[in-house]
Amino acid sequence: MSLNSALHRVIFGHKVIERLLITSFIGVGLVVPLASASSSAANQKKSAGAVDVLYAGSFLDLMEQHLGPAFHEATGYTVSGYSAGSSALASEISGKTLAGDVFISASPTVNTSLEGASNGNWVSSYSEFGLSPLVLGYYPKSKFAKDLLTKPWYDVVDLPGFLLGRTDPVTDPKGVLAVDALEGVALTHDIPALNGLATSTSNVFEETALVGDLQAGQLDAGFFYGVEASAAHLKSVPLTGTDLAAQYTVAILNRAPHEAAAKAFVKFLFSADGRSILKKYGVTPLVPPVVTKASAAASTTTTTFATTTTS
Repeated sequence: MSLNSALHRVIFGHKVIERLLITSFIGVGLVVPLASASSSAANQKKSAGAVDVLYAGSFLDLMEQHLGPAFHEATGYTVSGYSAGSSALASEISGKTLAGDVFISASPTVNTSLEGASNGNWVSSYSEFGLSPLVLGYYPKSKFAKDLLTKPWYDVVDLPGFLLGRTDPVTDPKGVLAVDALEGVALTHDIPALNGLATSTSNVFEETALVGDLQAGQLDAGFFYGVEASAAHLKSVPLTGTDLAAQYTVAILNRAPHEAAAKAFVKFLFSADGRSILKKYGVTPLVPPVVTKASAAASTTTTTFATTTTS
């Protein structure tokens, strides 16, 4: 599947949104004041229009089924979403072949490829707002399902005939974590076969296709974030022996064409209502979110939002 085939027509507000992503922008920074944020979005004045959100593929079901509709109901704005691997999205943004208002990544380091003049100065700051653990989702009718429930995952995934899926580490941070999990356990538990699974290309799938392939029974198991497993109702087991997780960040892209809608989306994401949705579907919110400015990225200096909302 090509990156462009990952474009999803999102039905929010009872109509199909098919927006053309444009390259004419209005300058905007990331920091959204939260001191006046209400614990309920019900009292916000309803607006009209759309916000183009470019987001990690692991947020696909959560965005389409929960966050997007809730944001529309609360504000009147409609989400026009484009979903793909975080690194692939950043590459498309940097190359000016993809444009939008808001960028959600599953790894803070991806944002650095959009910082500074040499990278187009698309991101001036970004906020880490949630964590979701890496898990092993499995097909419940797989002949290996019982083994996954009774044995450590690393003693099962290298069995003859086991079909394990992961994403490409070049385009998706989750693919990097999957390789880390396989290679780390291969070393600590002396299972050399796992190194082969970490380097094979036959088990690599497009991020936005991996959930469907598992649900269709084309795989016995695959690496997913907890948010994906929860939103797609996948059966999963923890990756015993690892402690790996997505670190979700959000940035309002500089020169975003829909500045007001972009700020409203980030404000909703950080609100009590937004955090409630995140928590319900497998993302542990960071309260307050942690903000990193591009000028401070090299020294890893961070600051935080001031917020009066509560969980």
